[in-house]
Amino acid sequence: MNDITVNPDGIHAVDSGYGDRPRVAAVHLIVDSGRAAVIDTGSNASVPRILSALASLGIAPGAVDWVVLTHIHLDHAGGAGSLMCALPNARLVVHPRGARHMEDPSRLWEGASAVYGAEQTFRLYGRLVPVPASRIVVADDGLELPLGARRLRLIDAPGHARHHVAIWDCLAHVFFTGDIFGISYRELDVDGRAFIFPTTTPSQFDPAAMHESIDRMMGFEPRAMYLTHYSRVTDVERLAGDLHRLIDTQVAVAQAARGDGVARHVEILAGLEQIVREETARQHWALGEEDALELLRMDLELNAQGLGVWLDSLRVEEVLSH
Repeated sequence: MNDITVNPDGIHAVDSGYGDRPRVAAVHLIVDSGRAAVIDTGSNASVPRILSALASLGIAPGAVDWVVLTHIHLDHAGGAGSLMCALPNARLVVHPRGARHMEDPSRLWEGASAVYGAEQTFRLYGRLVPVPASRIVVADDGLELPLGARRLRLIDAPGHARHHVAIWDCLAHVFFTGDIFGISYRELDVDGRAFIFPTTTPSQFDPAAMHESIDRMMGFEPRAMYLTHYSRVTDVERLAGDLHRLIDTQVAVAQAARGDGVARHVEILAGLEQIVREETARQHWALGEEDALELLRMDLELNAQGLGVWLDSLRVEEVLSH
């Protein structure tokens, strides 16, 4: 099945089908001793892909013990309710701040609609299905989940969102990072060398917390990171260094922007595009400037929005402090 990428240690990446090209978002399956965990779910349209992948691996729906969400943005969690309906024994694991939104996803829908518009949100995600509270496990920092012969440890990982966790596979010595370790599309790879770009999407980007989360994960000395966008990367020390540098560069672009509203957004977006041009030259990406900009266009738009929200939050804090 060409939607599955087989990785070491019983870890499989399934192309969730999100977006308008292949390999935009991955759902990861961890298989051990005939049991399975699903890390992130994609959208409702991803559910048949996940079930088909499980079947191809010889995993019955009843053998899935855990569905773990790194966070509840809909490209990661929009299909959670529908998938849980198909997995009778699974429990949904989610950050404490996200649990109530899985029980009642109406505010998730409203938040996504504010970014994309209602029509586009429905096209991307479909109808969100609630999950019964009895099937939800709150992912407090340090929670460990048994899976066959391995354990999965969840750590609080804010910075991209306050409700974000990263999942440490104690056997494979890898993290499943959602969006906290950035995005890394395979189209940019050169001879297997991956590249990274931070994601500052709205509405809870916090650069200090993102730096701290990256450093905390690196303290585990991971062999690899499994990103939702897109899947396995190694050489994580180099990538972590690039992330720290690029977070600070994006923050500097935002802080230098003048004005408010659309004018400020346009200026931030132009600054982010310049960062991409510079990274294309610095890193010798497989794609040239214009193709790289096209590949990252939606990400840059969302990053610019998130940086604007962050700037506004600083203003609010300054007013409240006085």
